[in-house]
Amino acid sequence: MPFRRFSLLDAAALLISAIAVAGCRVGGSQPPADASDLATTSEQTAPYILVLGVGQDGGVPQAGSVYDPRWRDASARKRVASLAIVDPRASAYWIVDATPDFPEQMTMAALSSGDSLKLGGVLLTHAHIGHYTGLMYLGHEAMGARQVPVYAMPRMAAFLSDNGPWDQLVRYHNIRVSRLTADSTQQLSTSVSVSPFIVPHRQEYSEVVGYKINLGSGSALYVPDIDSWNELDDLGRSIERLIADVDVAFLDATFFDNGELPGRDMSGFPHPFVRVSMDRFDSLPESERRKIRFIHLNHSNPALSADSEARREIVARGYSVAERGDRVMF
Repeated sequence: MPFRRFSLLDAAALLISAIAVAGCRVGGSQPPADASDLATTSEQTAPYILVLGVGQDGGVPQAGSVYDPRWRDASARKRVASLAIVDPRASAYWIVDATPDFPEQMTMAALSSGDSLKLGGVLLTHAHIGHYTGLMYLGHEAMGARQVPVYAMPRMAAFLSDNGPWDQLVRYHNIRVSRLTADSTQQLSTSVSVSPFIVPHRQEYSEVVGYKINLGSGSALYVPDIDSWNELDDLGRSIERLIADVDVAFLDATFFDNGELPGRDMSGFPHPFVRVSMDRFDSLPESERRKIRFIHLNHSNPALSADSEARREIVARGYSVAERGDRVMF
């Protein structure tokens, strides 16, 4: 499974390349720009997944942490967890979760291929602030988008349609809400489909789902929020079986371990600690552990730093941490 880390410098280079190629198409007298250093022809046209962010809903650093040194170090900042599903053959991309970083993440996804791609739609997991509030940028105060498909479970769809300001997006036809059904398949393009499934997590306003993402010859799992793997067992669904059925698994890593937040007992927090997850998954074969990429890290999570003991422990035990710009191709 080819892997490449994509950066905004790549985006800039691709934009320049796209402009050059567009010029060649109009004039018809110059050869296409040389893209041999980017990807082969097949890699350029095959669907892929692009990581747009890895942070918990509040991002990194988080609002209110005025003395956090990461405010003064742009390289240490983390965008909110989100994926782009990109299909160059369809000239489109789909974003999984509309985060507060939606404008930048849209741009990153659109420029991740040699040609500028259109937004094919948004797939929502649930109604917590880091997962849907970016929809506001589709409204008439910003993009003034027209009929962007927003795929959501029934309660999530009703929440958007029945509550302001989100209902304005529906009334003004900025978005078109498409209702999903758990454990069914939603076809996005000829090569790409998704299957939502219910996961146990706080459901104040909507269901909470994870996604299996199917891209032609490969597949991925996305579960950014879950209360515990044991509660998923109680729903009759094993996380190990879900991992076995895909090529890569992006899993909830909100907190690394108890004690991470000083002065607070975190034992009842509705997320599996990374150490708890690794203890459970350590019995898996190495090939299965290599599939797991932890994502949705809270600003307090020490594994955010590549130089941390927490990150070294994760890698030593056979796992990895997702990073913005990671590109997964099959």
